[in-house]
Amino acid sequence: MGRWICCLCSRVADPLMLLLVLALSCSPFTAATTSPSVPHVKPSYSFGRTFLGLDKCNACIGTSICKKFFKEEIRFDTWLSSHLKLPPSYLLSYSGNYTDDAKSWRLVDITRLTSKYQHDRADKRICTSLLKTKTCSLERALRRTQRFQKWLRAKRLTPDLVQGLSSPMLRCPSQRLLDRIVRRYAEVPDAGSIYMDHLTDRDKLRLLYTLAVNSHPILLQIFPDVEGWPFPRYLGSCGRLVVSASTQPLRDFYSAAPEVAADLALQLLAVLRSMATNDLNYFFYFTHVDAGTFGVFSNGHLFIRDASTLGIIDKEEGSQLIDGQQEHKDIFSCLTVDCQSAFVSCDSIREKHSLVMVCQELLPKLLKGKFLQPVQEKIDSFLQHCASGLTDDQGVNEAIAKLAEILKPLRSCDSRFAYRYPDCKYSDKY
Repeated sequence: MGRWICCLCSRVADPLMLLLVLALSCSPFTAATTSPSVPHVKPSYSFGRTFLGLDKCNACIGTSICKKFFKEEIRFDTWLSSHLKLPPSYLLSYSGNYTDDAKSWRLVDITRLTSKYQHDRADKRICTSLLKTKTCSLERALRRTQRFQKWLRAKRLTPDLVQGLSSPMLRCPSQRLLDRIVRRYAEVPDAGSIYMDHLTDRDKLRLLYTLAVNSHPILLQIFPDVEGWPFPRYLGSCGRLVVSASTQPLRDFYSAAPEVAADLALQLLAVLRSMATNDLNYFFYFTHVDAGTFGVFSNGHLFIRDASTLGIIDKEEGSQLIDGQQEHKDIFSCLTVDCQSAFVSCDSIREKHSLVMVCQELLPKLLKGKFLQPVQEKIDSFLQHCASGLTDDQGVNEAIAKLAEILKPLRSCDSRFAYRYPDCKYSDKY
């Protein structure tokens, strides 16, 4: 527009008028003033410390990924748009998008350690039981406890420091497992040592709080997917939110095609087998399974989506808690469960514990009515045998072996199963 006016001005006869028009219209500074462009205001999320749980720190998980949230490199909506408001804070999990370059985005799961209601109730319990007030500084209250004072003095995370915590992962702790937790704790920059010298007081409180409320993020850190463990990748945490690679819950596949159901059932059995027998001699078992415990990546690969109910027994060292230690309880024992809840004895966990639960709760829903007779009848029979095998490990093994034998030829080999395609064309392994 300025150029057009300048051209028009060149036709003005009066030299003084020409100079005046040129001064007013052809100057870039005047043009910017007289014809302002509408500034592009980039809408953004109004992130609050309360939504993220940062106001509760250091009674939180960590802060390793907070910058991503505030730079909008993590977004809660699937349309990669930043104009939407934050989702409701009462939800337990959210679907989000994550980027490292603002160009390519990938799906992530954003989850809370527990529901907002449980968090609020636990926070209130901390204040009322420790300081006799309705509200308080959670950090100040927890730092006063005898357990945390022992953590501050400790050079190494030992079984007595985690005794009585409700997390299934810590019901039968070995020194080897606890060393692994400290060495691989991802919320500190210089992990690698089994000694806690590199942990500040703040770091110790965050680690203790996470272990007390929900060990899911710790399991993702110490048994990473890049080493072949069947967990989604841990990307970081901010306040009381955990960010990990996205998986679709198994419940979404209950109505899947027969060949997909057969594939997922075989993967599920393989995951349980690897968790019971692995190179590190850790025996993993579930205390509970449901339709959200397992998830499936976009390439068809099945993983453990929720590790919060996963227990670990060290077959190499065994549990190093002596009789009676498990029953010692304090405020950290009661943040998510009733303080009167009894712990399951390590000796009561059978080898096929998880297999039986999966045969009872998940496989029937996944495989029900999927195949023609007599195949479906045989599948149902083996599942029933497996589900009733709590006292017969050998019977469970035989039922699972026969079930796998039936399911293998029912799978197909195509691009829907990208995790094993096109290898399945050339290998008998698939």
